[in-house]
Amino acid sequence: MERGSHAHTHDPRNETVGIYVNGRIVPRPEATVSVFDSGFLLGDGVWEGIRLHNGHLVHVEAHMNRLYEGAKAIDLDIGLTRQELIEAIEATCRANDMDTGVHIRLVVSRGEKSTPYQSPAANIGGPTIVIIPEWKQPDPAVLERGMSLFTVHVHRGAPDVQDPMWNSLSKLNCIAACIQANKAGADEALMLDPHGFVATCNSTHFFVVRGDEIWTSSGRYCIHGITRATVIEQARANGYTVREKDFSLTEVYGADEAFVTGTFAGLMPVGSVDGRTLGDGGRGGVTKHLQEVYADWLERRYRVEATS
Repeated sequence: MERGSHAHTHDPRNETVGIYVNGRIVPRPEATVSVFDSGFLLGDGVWEGIRLHNGHLVHVEAHMNRLYEGAKAIDLDIGLTRQELIEAIEATCRANDMDTGVHIRLVVSRGEKSTPYQSPAANIGGPTIVIIPEWKQPDPAVLERGMSLFTVHVHRGAPDVQDPMWNSLSKLNCIAACIQANKAGADEALMLDPHGFVATCNSTHFFVVRGDEIWTSSGRYCIHGITRATVIEQARANGYTVREKDFSLTEVYGADEAFVTGTFAGLMPVGSVDGRTLGDGGRGGVTKHLQEVYADWLERRYRVEATS
């Protein structure tokens, strides 16, 4: 069962959802890729998580920017234009009669290989593109109650090791972090940067509230957070001082409250870090207000389209 920022309620419709695989939409049980696929063999590829809300793909241009930038960095030809890929996502949602409350996983691997080998010279044909849409809503209880974090020994790497800006299929460092946090009894991992400052969580971005200020990391060792950027923008528009800066665990433990941001859940409160209770251990006032601000922004930005 998913926990933390991806906790959600079960929806039986997902058992028969249609999934896009290389231009075809097939029933979930038939959605497969080759055992020689680069993603399966090596984690060679990029991906995005996208929300469908009121008939709109939320932040779709920003997601495409991040996807294509990462693909270019690893010299992966996606084989479709941005608009063609967006149209494929929209067509997949239409085929499933989806219009809101949907989370989409878009995966692009380097494609099939002639033999299991790292070099792209062993690849044959084009990339593998998979679009997995699911009816998926965050667990309301966790949005109010919050989650616990545990600081792990697995750090975020520097760009000369594996650039943390890549939203790559190779997620073993984050998976190892998540496992360590779960073994410690926490919901998710808090990860430090190579200098020992707070960087990010294993699947979300981290914020603390200290007095009348909101702090988040410098962003140098994190993926470019699309929801993170919107929350920062909206918080500042609502009078909050938001600082992107280096800070230590001591300053986390002394925070009044904390929260994380991500595509799936938006904003989610954090009640404790490493066994230290933050505030009263529940959702703080700033976090609650920003949840409301973000929800209002989402409704205004992505209104239900009028039908003739």
